Amino acid sequence: MALSNDSWSNLAEELLSVSGRLHATAQLKQAFKDPAIIPALCAVMGSSQNHQIRQSAAVMLRLRVKKHWKKINPDDRESLKAVVLQAFMQETEHTVQHSLSQLCAVMVKHETPDRWPALLQLLNESTKSSNPHDRQIGLLLLNKVVESNPEPFNPHYCQLLQLFSTVLQDHDNPTALYYCILTLTAMTAYTGTKEMNQMRAIIPGLINALKHLIQADEEKASEAMEVFNELMESEVSIIVPHISDVVHFCLEVGTDTNLSDSLRVKALSCIIFLIKLKSKTVLKQKLLNPILQSIFPVLVAAPPPGEQDPDDEEDDSGDGTDNDNPKHCASQIIDSMALHMPPEKLFQQLMPLTHACLASEDPYQKKGGLLCLAVLAEGCADHIRTKMLSSVLQTVCQSLSDSNQVVRSAGLFALGQFSEHLQPEVSKYCAELMPLLLGYLSSLNQAKVGHVTRAFYALENFMENLGADIEPYLPTLMETMLSALNNTDNLKIKELAVSAIGAIANAAKELLVPYFPPVIESLKGFLTATTEEMRSLQTQSLDTLAVLARTIGKDVFSPLAAECVQLGLNLTDTIDDPDLRRCTYGLYSAVSTISPECLTPHLTAITTVMLLALKSNEGITAHLEEDKAFVLLDEDDDDDHEVKDEHILEDEPETDLHDVGGFTVENAYIDEKEDACESLGDIAFSTGAAFQPFLESSFQQVFEMRDYPHDDVRRAAFGALGQFCRAQFIVWKDNPTEANHQVLLKLLDVVLPCFLETVRKEHERQVVMGVLESMNNVVKTCKGEVFKNPSRLKDISSAILDVLKKKTVCQDGGGDDAEDEDQQAEYDAMLQEFAGEGIPLLASSVPADSFAPFLNDLLPLIMSKAKSSCTVADRSFALGTIGEILEALVSVSGGRGVAGRLSNRLLPVLVAGARDSDPEVRNNSVFGLGCLAQAAGPIVVTDYPMMLSVFSNMLTKESDRRVIDNLCAALCRMIMSNADAVPLEQVVPALVAQLPLKEDLEENKTVYSCLAMLYTHSPALVLKAMKPIVAASTHVLGNKKVDEDAQSTLAMLIKGFAQQHSADFQAAVTSLPGEQQALLSAAISS
Repeated sequence: MALSNDSWSNLAEELLSVSGRLHATAQLKQAFKDPAIIPALCAVMGSSQNHQIRQSAAVMLRLRVKKHWKKINPDDRESLKAVVLQAFMQETEHTVQHSLSQLCAVMVKHETPDRWPALLQLLNESTKSSNPHDRQIGLLLLNKVVESNPEPFNPHYCQLLQLFSTVLQDHDNPTALYYCILTLTAMTAYTGTKEMNQMRAIIPGLINALKHLIQADEEKASEAMEVFNELMESEVSIIVPHISDVVHFCLEVGTDTNLSDSLRVKALSCIIFLIKLKSKTVLKQKLLNPILQSIFPVLVAAPPPGEQDPDDEEDDSGDGTDNDNPKHCASQIIDSMALHMPPEKLFQQLMPLTHACLASEDPYQKKGGLLCLAVLAEGCADHIRTKMLSSVLQTVCQSLSDSNQVVRSAGLFALGQFSEHLQPEVSKYCAELMPLLLGYLSSLNQAKVGHVTRAFYALENFMENLGADIEPYLPTLMETMLSALNNTDNLKIKELAVSAIGAIANAAKELLVPYFPPVIESLKGFLTATTEEMRSLQTQSLDTLAVLARTIGKDVFSPLAAECVQLGLNLTDTIDDPDLRRCTYGLYSAVSTISPECLTPHLTAITTVMLLALKSNEGITAHLEEDKAFVLLDEDDDDDHEVKDEHILEDEPETDLHDVGGFTVENAYIDEKEDACESLGDIAFSTGAAFQPFLESSFQQVFEMRDYPHDDVRRAAFGALGQFCRAQFIVWKDNPTEANHQVLLKLLDVVLPCFLETVRKEHERQVVMGVLESMNNVVKTCKGEVFKNPSRLKDISSAILDVLKKKTVCQDGGGDDAEDEDQQAEYDAMLQEFAGEGIPLLASSVPADSFAPFLNDLLPLIMSKAKSSCTVADRSFALGTIGEILEALVSVSGGRGVAGRLSNRLLPVLVAGARDSDPEVRNNSVFGLGCLAQAAGPIVVTDYPMMLSVFSNMLTKESDRRVIDNLCAALCRMIMSNADAVPLEQVVPALVAQLPLKEDLEENKTVYSCLAMLYTHSPALVLKAMKPIVAASTHVLGNKKVDEDAQSTLAMLIKGFAQQHSADFQAAVTSLPGEQQALLSAAISS
């Protein structure tokens, strides 16, 4: 069907009108098959008087060219290139110029710039024209063609950067500035070392240009500010020489209340990103104080009269509005500082400002101070816990009785943050805080859902870590929660109560059994409802059900396991909701830990849903810049008989990136992918052989997620890959066929190199921590199988060494502040701890002589953290790691020789640690000394008198029960290693006097193994201490927290007393209370 130019114009007019759109689209689809379409559209584009029709013609041409360029004959292509440039040069309407520039961009994609010299000539002439308007449209065209094809323009980058440095001075032409900066943004990721100096030189002009663009057009300026994020993400070293100028510019914009919130947020977000990437440089250039002085007024600003801060506003769900505002960004800057700077340096500058706010009478000043304390809790947890916990808790508790709800809300948020991050110390304030929180909750007005949400947040986080200490409060708590489930009509309050029950279950575990039936009845009722408004309550119910499965006890939950799985499957069959699906994955994972057999029949259905979630692009929205009507034409309507190969050659995605104004990814779909990865790994591990048919497909799909843009998904994927390896190891152990062994070795050969590369190259610290943790778990489970590959020991050791030397990408590649080794951000120290935990695992998995050369490289770095100038956390980590390495050497071949050779280096460090002011450091040092005696054997016998002297002095003045327990265990290790070198007549009574162990119950195994050995070799010594040993045994036998091996060793010893020395034994027993006597008689008769 050939159409005249007039017909094309009429069709385009119809397409622009809503009423004629469907008819026109159908006709156009048909007309698109006519080879004459291209010249016809070119004619309309160049001659129509209606600018909208000219624009439509340009869009339709682009859609045609995009997918069918290779079908256009070469002569027509050349004439099309000439026509498009001619149309562009004569066009006066900006919207049409925009569409024409996009058409050029599609053509460049196929042609490459060097095969279109006329385009390069036009760009060169127009961008350098003396006419401001010509420069403007030249830069528009340049922006579109470079933005969609940055790489082919690479040979011209130096020339383009020269142009930009000139254009950025054209302050009277804001549109030119805008397109220039957008083009620079698009190029940044593709620049290399040859452009580095030019890029650096352009930064001052860029800052100046942005200042002028802000005055002309804030919206364009906000978009142009992306250039900083791109520079930081691609090549932060470009910004480093100008970091002070960038920071001051961003502060100037971020604190200017006359500017729009979105622009201010953009500027403040740049500072957050810079602190994350270059905290050492920020400190070195003395920018910490200027940043704090600028953002504090933003943090404490009162909202306009009659308004509230967004986080204090109530909405129907009880959740505050979104956090995209300057005040939230100001608190995030402090949060980022806490995560990436040494606490000592940060607190020195920050606390005077915080204290001034807290002392103010103004509620928003107080709120700012409390928010500041709240966001410090995660990144500076050790510093707060060890140096100021009591005072900050007092401040926060006082805020809960403030007359202003704004202050009380901030106090609740701070208390929730403290409860989450300052464990275990914060739980010691249980007696003060629980009554306060329960009283506060009972006095709340349920209509203020947002405030009630904050109160629940604080209570939940505090309760979750209490353990058995929750028992006295359990009746009140459960009465409150069950009442909320049964009596309130407000679904949000029900949801909060369901969530709180999950937190209570995490602490109470089996103590919750009496309340289990009514809780389960309520949850089942919620989960069988089908109405939309119940959705949020249902997802929370699934989460809590999963917590109950893990905590309430296998005997109680197992009867419900199959029903829970079916409930989850029914929900995902009937409701399409990513949050709901995510929570069913967590439920299946929890059920698999207690009743894996209930999951087995449903593994096909369960894995299918999870793998679909990982493959899915749902939730990713591409924002198309064009009118939706034209998208209808963007389909491949070729006749069936056309050759298929051409489509393969073109291989275009359905939506070209240059059509896209941006992407939005809904968080729910990201969370679903994260939970799908985690749950697949856990289910594979729990179900073992039953998972084998699904292992390969699950592995392949999870392996794909290791490069996913969102770090939480990457971290979860690496965790799952580790779980697949561990699962396969157990399958092989249970069924040791060659086929199973080969699958294991193949998995390890794929996963471990991937882990090691990620440790070195990943930018996100949290992901690297996750990888190190996952790798440690694989080594712990698979031991020698990991090292079947001869280079593996060296590879893992050198990755650990790189982390300890701060040489990885996420550690800022070693940074630029080497003189300050003792001071670093707590999270940087934590990353090194994850790496350090791998050293004892390596030591326990291979012969000691194989590991010794690597251990010699690693130990100095660990020992350097034991210095008295280091933080408590560092000292504790270093001495704990040394102890665990020595413990590992006890049980590997050649361990004694290696431990003996290390003893002269380690003994002084451990003895100094035993005299430390911090109990945890003392505890770890004492453990290490005991392990040294055990591992090195006769080689350290000459040091026994000195070690015994240290222990004797400690026993006389030590008050920390865990340290005392470890002193007992260390003495026992010395005795078991070389009893002749220990004055037993003095040591055994002193040792027995400290029983039973109170805190470190794991060491019961060491203590009673030693006493059993002594009873065999020196019975008289032990018989003298029979009475206290018998009394202590009543705290061990039947205690669920004590290892079964320890209990059976002790039971054998007690039986020996009863059978061989019955009179003395009876005398010892009769001095005990009746309940304890019954326990002993049961132990003897069993």
